[in-house]
Amino acid sequence: MRLAYARLAALPLALLASAAFAQSGAAAPLTLADTMADPDWIGPPVERAWWAWDGQRVQYQLKRDGATIRDTWQAGAAGGAPQRLDGAARNDLDAVNPVYDAQRARMAFIRNGDVFVRDLRSGALTQVTRSNEAEARPQFSRDGNLVFRAENQWFQWRAGQGVSQAAQVLAQNDPAKAPKADALRDYQLSTIDTLRNDRAQREASREQDEAWRKSDPSRAPRAVYLGSDVEIVDTALSPDGRYLLAVTQDKKGEPGTSGKMPKYVTESGYEEFEEVRTRVGRNEPLPQKLWLVDVAAGKASELKFDKLPGIGEDPLAAMRKAAKKDPLKGDRPVRIETDGDGRNAAVRWSDDGRHAGVLIRATDNKDRWIASVDLARAALETRHRLNDKAWIGWDYNDFGWLPDGGLWLLSEQSGYSHLYVSDGGAAKPITSGKWEVSDPQLGADGKTFFFLCNRKWPGDYEVCAADRNGGGVREVTALDGVESFALSPDGRKVLVRYSESYLPPQLAVVDASGENTVKLTDTRKDGFKQREWIQPEYVQVPSKHGAGTVWGKFYGPKNYEPGKKYPIVMFVHGAGFLQNVSERYPNYFREQMFHNLLVQQGYVVLDLDYRASQGYGRDWRTAIYRQMGHPELEDYLDGLDWLVANKQGDGDRAGIYGGSYGGFMTFMALYRAPGKFKAGAALRPVSDWSQYNHEYTSNILNTPELDPEAYKKSSPIEYASGLKDNLLIAHGMIDDNVFFKDSVMMTQKLIELRKDKWEIAPYPLERHGFVHADAWYDEYRRIYELFERTLKK
Repeated sequence: MRLAYARLAALPLALLASAAFAQSGAAAPLTLADTMADPDWIGPPVERAWWAWDGQRVQYQLKRDGATIRDTWQAGAAGGAPQRLDGAARNDLDAVNPVYDAQRARMAFIRNGDVFVRDLRSGALTQVTRSNEAEARPQFSRDGNLVFRAENQWFQWRAGQGVSQAAQVLAQNDPAKAPKADALRDYQLSTIDTLRNDRAQREASREQDEAWRKSDPSRAPRAVYLGSDVEIVDTALSPDGRYLLAVTQDKKGEPGTSGKMPKYVTESGYEEFEEVRTRVGRNEPLPQKLWLVDVAAGKASELKFDKLPGIGEDPLAAMRKAAKKDPLKGDRPVRIETDGDGRNAAVRWSDDGRHAGVLIRATDNKDRWIASVDLARAALETRHRLNDKAWIGWDYNDFGWLPDGGLWLLSEQSGYSHLYVSDGGAAKPITSGKWEVSDPQLGADGKTFFFLCNRKWPGDYEVCAADRNGGGVREVTALDGVESFALSPDGRKVLVRYSESYLPPQLAVVDASGENTVKLTDTRKDGFKQREWIQPEYVQVPSKHGAGTVWGKFYGPKNYEPGKKYPIVMFVHGAGFLQNVSERYPNYFREQMFHNLLVQQGYVVLDLDYRASQGYGRDWRTAIYRQMGHPELEDYLDGLDWLVANKQGDGDRAGIYGGSYGGFMTFMALYRAPGKFKAGAALRPVSDWSQYNHEYTSNILNTPELDPEAYKKSSPIEYASGLKDNLLIAHGMIDDNVFFKDSVMMTQKLIELRKDKWEIAPYPLERHGFVHADAWYDEYRRIYELFERTLKK
């Protein structure tokens, strides 16, 4: 025992070496200080990138060393040394996600909250707005009209005509509308002539002003009033300015009881409190309504949802009955969810203003509809329905319009996300197979789709292309770890953000035909590049529980000692629906370096994309429905057996760790499979799913009132009595995602159960994602010491 602790005391001294020492030579041993240092020592990833107007240059953002400032850089599309743009050079910048006119002769974009238009023939830049409002959602009409939004006011611009207000909707009562009947008011008006005459004059003046407005094209359209009892959530104006769609919800809706998070270490020196989100089931999303506004007529018509197929069916009826809750009355409530930036908006107009599409979700999230709007009848027409007994995923629901009036969309209806086109009838697949399509973009020719695909294996991402009429998919890139892409203004080239296991996102330009790849950047620092990192081995763990193959990343020694059994560490990624086993630079780049250090210190490490992870299709995602922590644990137990059988792993000396969802899974592993893992580190963990948010949790477990058994089955605090092994809990005290309260409740539970061999490490100035190198270092020092103490005996 003394020898074990002596070794433990000596090792951290080696781990205290600075990152600067590590940069002095490739042969320097990796240290904990390196792995948890500020990532500036690695080099900044390319965060956002876009084309300059001429297609000869690209522009992108990099974080400045030692600051949160993002500088803009520029590089030639054919290569050459990049340059940082500063001062007056920034006045001529283009921006991400531009929109083009029908002839692709001009593009519009938002920069610093203002609207700009670039002539793609001459390069002339026109600043359309200069305001303190944040403009958004620019779109060209087919005849060159540009519309854009500032809050709920819409404006339009034409070359040579300037900016004019195009539409405005207000959450107020219409002052021109007669008030509700009132006996006292009627009596006053019938009794007092002056009151009656004054009102008549006001009405006459208003009517005359309205008549003049209608006959005067220089006047802005009259505001449309939707009532004082609603809140306007979103609006979208047709590019020709004729119609507007508005999404509203009840202004008096019950938001639920919000949490109060204490902050102990503050600038003021006093304890402070921050208001944070409500819990699942305590703030069911408010139902929303959709309105079609005829701008010229100033008339708003509600678009009813009652014709959506399945809207009257309650998929949770049996649960309501079992929970002795009242049955659902009438149609299910719905929402028109949007991110508001246009690229992923829930309301989309075609550029000719003739077609509008709306993405509608049931609030139980078991149905998603894409509907078009019959403008003449003010009615919705269902174009596509996606139903799932578990839940509809938040990704893979994008849609838009083709120049010929066709509707394109993504859907998981086959079990995998694929691209479909509807020409008025049933949607026809453009792609198919056991792989996934994401981020579709329509090419300059109006008929070629470009998108991300993972056809070769789930972790290999490329840019692919397919014709809107089908006929096969081709891979445009051969970079393995494509993160995102942007098409050049003329559509002939593709700007690609790509990465590798130890290469943060960088830029390359590829011909749209798939030829001539030119890599433009490598922002890594020499100290990081010169290291000999362990390349992860991509492995397939056979499931003993009917799941097929579980993909993983394995880190092990270059040369195994014959007959030796190596202690095991298993890593669990966070978020649940996230993919960590891929050829991209991982979200968990610090953990990947830590895994190198563990191998250096004699461990083998396995990181799995357990069931619920992204990239493997709908059924993999929904396998955890109503049973979180159960299929995933099976996958990790299978991974443990695989390490013993194939990688000289010592099944009697295994540890597990992870953060957020990974922390939750660490709890479940130690509590539900005692003895399998001698130690675990649960970082920022969920201990009770009834404490988490509605948007995420209700998809998977419904709500605590309707489905209490799902919460009981899935919450680690229900299994805490099973703890027999060593546990570290680490949590930021101002975590506004998974509240520190989760770890406090688990602490109390372990105290009541009189458990030993556990500890908790609180971090007063850290939120869900730690940002300070000192906290990162302290947390991983504790993890490392836990494994050294328990797995090397």
